[in-house]
Amino acid sequence: MATKLLTPDYIFESSWEVCNKVGGIYTVLSTRAKTLQNLLKDKIIFIGPDVFINDNPYFIEDNKLFSEWHEQANKEGLVIKIGRWNIPGLPIAILVNFNQYYKDKNNIYTWTWEHFQVDSLHAYGDYDEASMFSYAAAKVVESFYNFYLDDSQRVIYHANEWMTGLGLLYLSYKIPQIATIFTTHATSIGRSIAGNNKPLYDYLFAYNGDQMANELNMQSKHSIEKQTAKYTDCFTTVSEITANECKELLDKPVDVILPNGFENDFVPKGAEFTRKRNIARKHVLNIANALLGTDLDDDTLIVSTSGRYEFRNKGVDVYIEAMNRLLRDNRLNKKILAFIEVPGWVGEPREDLKERIKSQKKYNEPLPVPMITHWLQNMSQDNVLGMLKFLDMQNRYEDKVKLIFLPCYLNGNDGIFNMKYYDLVLGNDLCVYPSYYEPWGYTPLEAIAFKVPCITSDLAGFGLWANAEFGRYGEITDGVKVIHRTDYNYSEVADKIKDTIVEFSNMSDSEIKKARNNAEKLSKKALWSNFIKYYYQAYDFALRRAEARKH
Repeated sequence: MATKLLTPDYIFESSWEVCNKVGGIYTVLSTRAKTLQNLLKDKIIFIGPDVFINDNPYFIEDNKLFSEWHEQANKEGLVIKIGRWNIPGLPIAILVNFNQYYKDKNNIYTWTWEHFQVDSLHAYGDYDEASMFSYAAAKVVESFYNFYLDDSQRVIYHANEWMTGLGLLYLSYKIPQIATIFTTHATSIGRSIAGNNKPLYDYLFAYNGDQMANELNMQSKHSIEKQTAKYTDCFTTVSEITANECKELLDKPVDVILPNGFENDFVPKGAEFTRKRNIARKHVLNIANALLGTDLDDDTLIVSTSGRYEFRNKGVDVYIEAMNRLLRDNRLNKKILAFIEVPGWVGEPREDLKERIKSQKKYNEPLPVPMITHWLQNMSQDNVLGMLKFLDMQNRYEDKVKLIFLPCYLNGNDGIFNMKYYDLVLGNDLCVYPSYYEPWGYTPLEAIAFKVPCITSDLAGFGLWANAEFGRYGEITDGVKVIHRTDYNYSEVADKIKDTIVEFSNMSDSEIKKARNNAEKLSKKALWSNFIKYYYQAYDFALRRAEARKH
């Protein structure tokens, strides 16, 4: 008979992205919160940094929560705000100010070296900020535990990324009855190897993580990550591909893989979906026509890539190359309007474009520099613009593929599109995410939730998961085309993307409808209701390790 899983009475989960929207980890935590809140009813407490100068839009303060402890915490010198994270489920969140710990920085680092051999000597940039936050978060849990809890309760501290490692180590020493979980969403050293144009995968078995950290000036981040992985009760990551990286670069196999789920409550339903899709398409085509001086109609295939501006890691380079090759492919059956939606060093929205959009006239001359919607601070050094120039991709009138760089966060007030990312992406026909380094990959998952078929790679955790679900490599007719990618097959990947877009441009309406439905069907398999079970396994694993310490 299977033994019953141990479940926690309390979970404290810390991350730099609690109530602080920076990247993909915000999505992981904020979409999973509701499922855990339903399970633990206010016994799941998120801890994030208090970094907003004005009001934090993601946080609702509530002075009635834990008011007695709050008073005690103030006496102990903790500077905190208690309230709720403004997301579905409204879980409790504690935001901590960590500035007062900078003066003790050297003592904290010395203590961490003496007890856990963490090398903070080479710290620079965000290492200090992350470590002080991490230490402060641990002090919050220590204070709360001593005020309300004891070892009759099963308590978990879940730390996300190297930035929260120091706090986990502190707690594991000070309150060993707390079970600890450490999740690396991407190893700092693996991301750095990939981002520095070194071959990551073929040589993974031969790389020494410590040696590479020295070479790439990453010693401190690598050290905290490696030691936290070593000393935590349960070490986890988000995909097989990153698990492999952890084993080789951190010298520690992971205990449980926690794939990233999501909630699809942001996807409109039925007639509302169709209405929003039509609005998005019309809007995008209007802006493109104003910029390009063209008359692209609804028959145009709208394609995009998006994500962080990691030119090689996210496959932006190979996406541009694929579009360049598509220009000369005679089998292409439709006009293509392709976007690169990655936030660059944006200056301001183009006034000349704004005027054209406002006038609602038709133009048959493009604006100057018709491949960008907002001016950049670094026009001459930008990677995207540099590659377009090198390939002589000028969005000429006769080009059947037009490629436009949209270099800002799509938050609804960028000055040109003024639509949120989700409202824009559902107007797409295809999304392309040919990542070279992608531990999981939320962008393709979000795309298919909006019934937008996508192209991804088997170097993304999501791509591997999709292949596992299909039992073979995904094709565009399945809703997700998964391209085999290695350190060296860049040219082949560009051709595969090009060929897939050609194939899609030649599909009938009924075939496209089927691909869109298949995409949506696959997205439902990645809902948290299906993936939360892996967290329960991790909680059980960590709690058993902590129980064993008591005896």
